[in-house]
Amino acid sequence: MTTHPTPAPPMIPAPEHPAAVRTLPAIDAASLTGLKKVTQYYVVTAFLALLIGVLIGPLQALNYAGIDVYSFPLIKALLKSYYQGLSLHGVLNALVFTQFFISGWMLYLPARDLGARINLKFAWFTYLLMTAGLLMAAVPLLTNHATLLYTFYPPMQGDALFYIGAAIMVGSSLLVVGQVVAMWWAWKRANPGRVTPLVTFMSVATWMMWFVASLGIVIEVLGLLIPWSLGLTPGVDPLLSKTLFWWTGHAIVYFWVLPAYISWYAFLPRHAGGRIVSEPLTRLVFVIFLLNSVPVGLHHQFSDPNISNLWKTIHMFLTFLIAVPSLLTAFSVAAALEDGARARGGQGLLGWITKLPWGNAIFSAQVLAMISFILGGAGGIVNASASFAPVVHNTAWIPGHFHITVGTATTLSFMGIALWLIPHLTGKRMPSMRLASAAVWTWFVGMMVFALGMHWQGLLGVTRRAQVSATAQDIYQTAELALPKALTGLSGVILLVSALLFFYVLFRMLLSPRVQDPESTPIPYSEAISPAGEQLATATPLVRLTEPLMVLWIISLLLVLMMYGPVIGKLLGNLQLVPGWRLY
Repeated sequence: MTTHPTPAPPMIPAPEHPAAVRTLPAIDAASLTGLKKVTQYYVVTAFLALLIGVLIGPLQALNYAGIDVYSFPLIKALLKSYYQGLSLHGVLNALVFTQFFISGWMLYLPARDLGARINLKFAWFTYLLMTAGLLMAAVPLLTNHATLLYTFYPPMQGDALFYIGAAIMVGSSLLVVGQVVAMWWAWKRANPGRVTPLVTFMSVATWMMWFVASLGIVIEVLGLLIPWSLGLTPGVDPLLSKTLFWWTGHAIVYFWVLPAYISWYAFLPRHAGGRIVSEPLTRLVFVIFLLNSVPVGLHHQFSDPNISNLWKTIHMFLTFLIAVPSLLTAFSVAAALEDGARARGGQGLLGWITKLPWGNAIFSAQVLAMISFILGGAGGIVNASASFAPVVHNTAWIPGHFHITVGTATTLSFMGIALWLIPHLTGKRMPSMRLASAAVWTWFVGMMVFALGMHWQGLLGVTRRAQVSATAQDIYQTAELALPKALTGLSGVILLVSALLFFYVLFRMLLSPRVQDPESTPIPYSEAISPAGEQLATATPLVRLTEPLMVLWIISLLLVLMMYGPVIGKLLGNLQLVPGWRLY
């Protein structure tokens, strides 16, 4: 295939109000080079995990098309079962890809934003520790000794090495939390009275939210699963374990999405030639997520016994409140894009949309991701509702929903970001904007078709996480399932083509020689129509209220303890220990 490197940094200028590229604080050359190198390692490791994960994805789609590819000799030689393939697909895409990308992305951004000289030895130690945890967990996964699906619900039991490796991997992300928060706190002490720059504010708030969210799974794995898998305890309480899992398991969705929000708010307007609508409003959105996105997990447990309906209802309403910052984001980012489109000559109620740079893969990937997230958010309201959840719970609807949230909103955003971030880190050029655009558009189309097929099958009662292609039950062969099954199978083919296109562009870029100064591809900061200002003394009340992140962090932890404490206390007082099962 013949392609030509994109000759210029992929930045779209605004003709009427050019967004000034922010002048970043000085950082010495050696520190900057080291920071970029460790970030590059995080990003490349993330995409290697995604590559393996997405190559397994079409097998899952074909299963829900009624085609049992797992009995093919070649596939059978690589994967012992559909369930091993599903476990690898879920863990690599949803956990490994996201955590590595986010750890690099949200270490790099605040360091550049503040001009901080970070401890590179500690940063490399964290990366190596995270990678070691990944490799430890990968061994039992690849050898079919940890086929536990994405949720690893006990009493299904995996090899102890899987739990230990996963604990190290997740725990190492908390070291990134510590490094970023310490970096920000040192800046605060050196700059009293200053308003935290927006990108740093968003990054720190997200890391703080992740710290509170991760406590559930840390307690579950360290306190329950590892001792149980090592034979140190006689059994495990499945309900207690499941409750701790969903403490983290729902909030982790916001840990995946908020790093994309950072780009949507701070950088995407620049790609469209527009401006951030309001920095104070953006800060409010992240504070709401910090306070409200963790105590919501019980809406995954409506059908579980021994948990009061009162707490389930409270968690349901708290989940609904998450729609508020999501709607604020939809309004703010859409207004920022309209600002850019009108500056480029866009007119009319909707005609301005045609003036957006849809041929720029960096831009289109993230806007398509946002469109997908609007649909995913609407589905999320259904999932969180005590009335509707029983209809869709544990059906194919759920993976359909999952793929237009993390599979598109997060993944497609990260794919678009990588197209400018890698040139910025390495000084290399994207080989072909046209191929990159084809990749992101086909990814969007494939995911929409997949979501349609899976949501449809879910409403018809097709269960999720099941090898329906190999079952002898006639219920999965009815005529009314024919079209949604065909759509699901078609989506797998489209997504495979999209993945091949994207990874061709990505690896050709990574393997090409350096051709320019990395800084010639700047971080695409956007200016703001309503900035937060630099001094707290003259800032608006909203900016002053959102600035004390340390206090808000403590409040968020207290709220979670209030929402989960009585529930977990009751479960601890009535432990029901059961032995482990291995069904694979």
